[in-house]
Amino acid sequence: MDRPTPEEYQPRLTPWGHVWRTLLSVLISGAVWATVVGRQSEPMRYADVALGLVAFGVVLLRRRWPVGVALATNLLGTFSALAAGPATLALVSLATERRWSRIVPVAGLAFASAQVFAVLNPTTEDDPWWLTTAMNLIVIAAVTAWGMYLGSRRELICTLRSRAERAEAEQELLAVHARDNERARIAREMHDVLAHRISQISLHAGALGFREDLTADEMRASAGIVQEAAHEALTDLRAVLGVLRDTDTGELLHSPQPTYADLPGLVEEARAAGTRVEYDDLVAHAEDVPASVGRTLYRIVQEGITNARKHAPGATLSIRVSGSPDDGIAVVLRNPVGFGPSRTPGSGLGLVGLAERAVLRGGRLEHRHEGSAFVLRGWIPWAA
Repeated sequence: MDRPTPEEYQPRLTPWGHVWRTLLSVLISGAVWATVVGRQSEPMRYADVALGLVAFGVVLLRRRWPVGVALATNLLGTFSALAAGPATLALVSLATERRWSRIVPVAGLAFASAQVFAVLNPTTEDDPWWLTTAMNLIVIAAVTAWGMYLGSRRELICTLRSRAERAEAEQELLAVHARDNERARIAREMHDVLAHRISQISLHAGALGFREDLTADEMRASAGIVQEAAHEALTDLRAVLGVLRDTDTGELLHSPQPTYADLPGLVEEARAAGTRVEYDDLVAHAEDVPASVGRTLYRIVQEGITNARKHAPGATLSIRVSGSPDDGIAVVLRNPVGFGPSRTPGSGLGLVGLAERAVLRGGRLEHRHEGSAFVLRGWIPWAA
């Protein structure tokens, strides 16, 4: 994280902040002036007061021109005891920036000013020169150190506040990202599950609309199939919505996830619904296929059946699954295109979601037209 500039971490002065700083400066000036006022002549006294008032006016601009104000007030402090307070305040304010290139020259000038002031206003006591020098040095060093401490504390508070604000913003972004991911995952799951069921309902409902030679019993049987498919769709919808209540694994709660062993059942279900399917299972050690791999393959085949039912009703869908633990599992679905009418709309997002699912499993999924056939090819590593 970049270090904040003094302009960023310096607090904005409130009216009370101005008042107490001014009062403290007045106390410092009064303490220094009390040591010399008794020995000043009347003209010197007036000059001291005038220069002190100028210093109190100039020090109000210390935030705008910190170096210039610090130099000016300390120069005035050379000849005016009342300027000691503003000079001290200006030096502390400058030291809060913690820039040695500015602090050292001004602190040196403050020390020289104090030394000259001591020479121009000698005390009645016979103090050795080194004692006055040491006292001035200690005071200047203490004032500078206090200003640097205040600056360090202000910078620390500013940094912590900035980190807290950034952490809060990042937390909000993570929450938004997590919600978006969850919505996308639920949308993919709903598409994979519900599109298959709803395409069955559409197929049978469409048949009822075209057939005029059905008996009452056949009509009731077809309506029963539609009802059963709708019931299964509602059941699957409840299962998908169960994802919202599973915060640990993200798996469905109300029904077990499909595996590779459920593929034959899916094919038989499609055949029972009227879809022509040729299914070849050439996988070695099929009983050992990992659950996550089997689930992805199941969704790919399910989407292929749904697409064939939507866009090529009445066509023969060829499904070929092959592979081994060493080679991974490949799946190929092929059906003619432009084969018969279709009234079932498609979103075009099912294959996109499946491709993303395959990539997340370390595999790939692609689809294209080969001559007069639509081909869906996928490959998933065995240990996905």
